[in-house]
Amino acid sequence: MNWTDERVEKLKKLWSEGLSASQIAAQLGGVSRNAVIGKVHRLNLPGRAKAGGTQSASRTKRPAAAAPRPIGFAARPVAPRAAARPTGNAIAKEEIDADFDTQRDQLPVPANGNNVVVPMSRKLELTQLTERTCKWPIGDPLNEDFHFCGNESPDNSPYCTYHQRLAYQPSAERRRMR
Repeated sequence: MNWTDERVEKLKKLWSEGLSASQIAAQLGGVSRNAVIGKVHRLNLPGRAKAGGTQSASRTKRPAAAAPRPIGFAARPVAPRAAARPTGNAIAKEEIDADFDTQRDQLPVPANGNNVVVPMSRKLELTQLTERTCKWPIGDPLNEDFHFCGNESPDNSPYCTYHQRLAYQPSAERRRMR
């Protein structure tokens, strides 16, 4: 359907008279209500007041009393408004540090805790790792001193013997730690 100049002028006239989009579509013929609404928006035609008053009056009016509810329906209790969320950190730095210290104390300890020797890492970068090197990350990946263990890993495992003990704990030992 093409919008000819005559049809656009008729649309503007009918719109200014206060007809609804459905009524305008019926009078124009061959056009849907949505097409009329779309054309009105593209033409930036002024909106019309709702039935019963002006736009500003309809926005400011509030009902004086709620309509009575049918018998058997209980009124919903009005929940108090939630308090505004605080801006910034809600937890003090000291609390975070204390929580970090307790978590550090709960880190897993290998089964034979007394005879464990922590191997010195070879400090390999990601590009230097092979199938036979330990891929245990050490440090923060965002820091320059981040590296991988790099020690020899047995039996095509991704980790050396020491890091295998940390990574693969027996289920009984995990339950005991909880």
